[in-house]
Amino acid sequence: MTSFAATSSITLPTLRWRQQSLYLWSAAFVAGNLALPQLCHLANNGGRMFLPIYFFTLVAASAFGWRAGVLTALASPLLNHALFGMPPSATLVPIVAKSLLIAALAPVLLRRFKLLPLALLAIVLGYQVLGGLFEWAWTGSRDAALHDFTIGWPGMALQVLGAWAVLFLVNQTRKNQ
Repeated sequence: MTSFAATSSITLPTLRWRQQSLYLWSAAFVAGNLALPQLCHLANNGGRMFLPIYFFTLVAASAFGWRAGVLTALASPLLNHALFGMPPSATLVPIVAKSLLIAALAPVLLRRFKLLPLALLAIVLGYQVLGGLFEWAWTGSRDAALHDFTIGWPGMALQVLGAWAVLFLVNQTRKNQ
């Protein structure tokens, strides 16, 4: 039997629209996406460097499927903007687009790749490349499109490593129940 760390098979269920747990888990992931950016913004350029708004969207879509990913992807940036003014209006649409790309790419790439860390890396690079192209088209700024790669690479690395650790721990806890 292969270990969870070596495969992309996640034993957590893909949640459906009629399941109450979809909304409960999504609310928990949104809460995480509200708290984590606030912590990161305590550091100088912490939000730009660590890209925290995407973390729990990645975990939600990877652990519970695209529906949890979509709910988290939409609610997190919109609530952060409404409550804290971050992300700013000028970057809100590209951030929502990148978040939705996570929800779309996660189920596909988790099935495609054999190693979970590679699948997570592919998801992060995929949403950044496709989202960057969208951002370039939306803003007309190549610099804005490349921003996450030039300044946000530590955040992209932490997304891959952090999501892998969280998914591994959740899976281990679920196996022990």
